[in-house]
Amino acid sequence: MCVRRMWRSTPTFAASVARRRASSSPYRPSSRVDWTLTPRLSFQLYLQPLMASLLALRDGIKDAQTGQPAYFWAVCFDPGYRRALLRSGWQSIAKVFVIACLLDVAYQLIVLKGLRPLETILVAVALAIVPYVMVRGPVSRIVRTFRRTKRSAPVH
Repeated sequence: MCVRRMWRSTPTFAASVARRRASSSPYRPSSRVDWTLTPRLSFQLYLQPLMASLLALRDGIKDAQTGQPAYFWAVCFDPGYRRALLRSGWQSIAKVFVIACLLDVAYQLIVLKGLRPLETILVAVALAIVPYVMVRGPVSRIVRTFRRTKRSAPVH
């Protein structure tokens, strides 16, 4: 009985190989808990969203001045504006997206000692595109509202 328990608790060779393969897959996102603690590239966590937000701020102000609708809403629900807005958004954010990809690849090579392409794309989208989309529409609405109230205010 004791021998049987010991045999069942010992993992098989096939299970250990499968576990090793799953943990070293280049398409499996790894745990990024130590990412903010790594002093070499932790600035990426702050720099990329800041740059994307500044570009979104600039484009949101342009949208308000030209009278275009809010970015995310128009991209999702207005097919007439969709192509032009996606093109202008990509032109603004492309450099930041590429830099986010390059910095993440450098991080992976230095810290993780390997490349994970899916993780690179996910991190670049999270650090560059998501902040851009989240900031551009509200900035456009705020500027448009501010300009309306400024125009409608009586001049003394």
